[in-house]
Amino acid sequence: MKRNATAVWNGTGKDGKGTLTTQSGTLNQTQYSFKSRFEEGVGTNPEELVAAAHSGCFTMKLSFNISAENISPEEITTKATVDLNPEKGEIVGIHLEVKVKATGLSKEKFDELVADAKANCPISKLLNATITIEAELL
Repeated sequence: MKRNATAVWNGTGKDGKGTLTTQSGTLNQTQYSFKSRFEEGVGTNPEELVAAAHSGCFTMKLSFNISAENISPEEITTKATVDLNPEKGEIVGIHLEVKVKATGLSKEKFDELVADAKANCPISKLLNATITIEAELL
């Protein structure tokens, strides 16, 4: 299974602008720029998209983990925050905040399933960054 996205950039790194389009069409010539990445400009940026990918991937993996315990999660909400160090030009960490409502799930089992999802969702495996997490069972 392969998925793709295309970036088009016009101009210099600081003054240029670009668009991102995904295979699914969810992003369709969505703008991004130096300002949307390093300041507060209009559009998206690669780090925001990594955060979206990681939160979605982790949440789905956690749902599979909980379901494997014969418990249906009622709701899982995950916020991923990507920490970009512009001076180093690298992502130095990602912090996940997850809240789960799953009746019948013990705190001990919850912590185990969260740790597994953090370690084993495909995006976590892809990233070469420190991943921290706060998890709350509601």
